[in-house]
Amino acid sequence: MRGPRVSQGAESSYTSRAGEPDREPPDHAIGRSRGGLATKIHQLVDGLGRPLVIALTAGQAGDSPMLKYLLADLAVARLGPGRPRTRPDAVLGDKAYSSRANRELLRAMRVTTVIPQPSDQIAHRKRRGSAGGRPPAFDAATYKGRNVVERSFNDHKQWRGLATRFDKLAVVYRGGVVLRAILIWLR
Repeated sequence: MRGPRVSQGAESSYTSRAGEPDREPPDHAIGRSRGGLATKIHQLVDGLGRPLVIALTAGQAGDSPMLKYLLADLAVARLGPGRPRTRPDAVLGDKAYSSRANRELLRAMRVTTVIPQPSDQIAHRKRRGSAGGRPPAFDAATYKGRNVVERSFNDHKQWRGLATRFDKLAVVYRGGVVLRAILIWLR
């Protein structure tokens, strides 16, 4: 009879303080994607490409489920007195963010949604006929501004350490991403 399973490979050297939850994810935000081991950076940016919220997940994690967590962490301080803004005017996202849950979340927050529908969702809605409902509103002119977030990712990837991810711990890698975001804000 065998004993309890022992994990293979290196364990995390990260230790949290007593009573404090672990900030290091168990997978170190490293996962398998088509290109091998990868880490995915999720972010919300303003209209100038400056990061407002940053999160890391393993490479195989989807984009769509992360939207609610990114929006929950959004807090932009005002120049004068008052509470920080926690609701954007609009969310521009690619087809990966087109889900019923995300659209309902943004509708409940009264945020303008500029997300195109993938062709499979369009076909499913049409196949259902009148029960499929109306297609969601989509402003193609506003959607042209979505490239700002892609350019922000390209700015991050200019740092070799972020493009290649040599850091073992996710908190160290995230520190590099945050440092790069600070430098983007200082330009």
